Amino acid sequence: MKPVRNSCKAVIVQDRKVLLTKNRDDFGFFHLFPGGGQEPGETLTEALARECMEEVGAEIQVVDLIHIREYIGKNHEFAQWDADVHQVEFYFRCHLRDPHATITDGTNPDANQVAVEWIDIDELHRIRLYPKTLGKIIAEEIRMNVYLGDIN
Repeated sequence: MKPVRNSCKAVIVQDRKVLLTKNRDDFGFFHLFPGGGQEPGETLTEALARECMEEVGAEIQVVDLIHIREYIGKNHEFAQWDADVHQVEFYFRCHLRDPHATITDGTNPDANQVAVEWIDIDELHRIRLYPKTLGKIIAEEIRMNVYLGDIN
């Protein structure tokens, strides 16, 4: 198994819409919260600011940590590919520094990223979103513990 990897993700909600990256794989389109891996020497919030610039082309303001999710690949639907992956994801509530900023694909989008989209909260259940559970938590305004465990 690969070493455990830290990842930080931004939950940016504005006017009842969530900012997500749109990605493509062999099964079609899927959406992710912007963010990515923490580099050695970076704090989580520094990593998140860098990743958001790379993926959505916007400066963010990190507000607070709202969820921690573990992804242990062997336990989920993509175990065939991700069996050796163990990632701890830190989800932060964030705001755009400029709420009127033009959102783009950023300076260094992920390989599978094809766009950035604002998705209406009421439509989250209609898209392939990872992690699925977090979309439900946001849409239903469910109050959860910070630690979500190994969910998808």
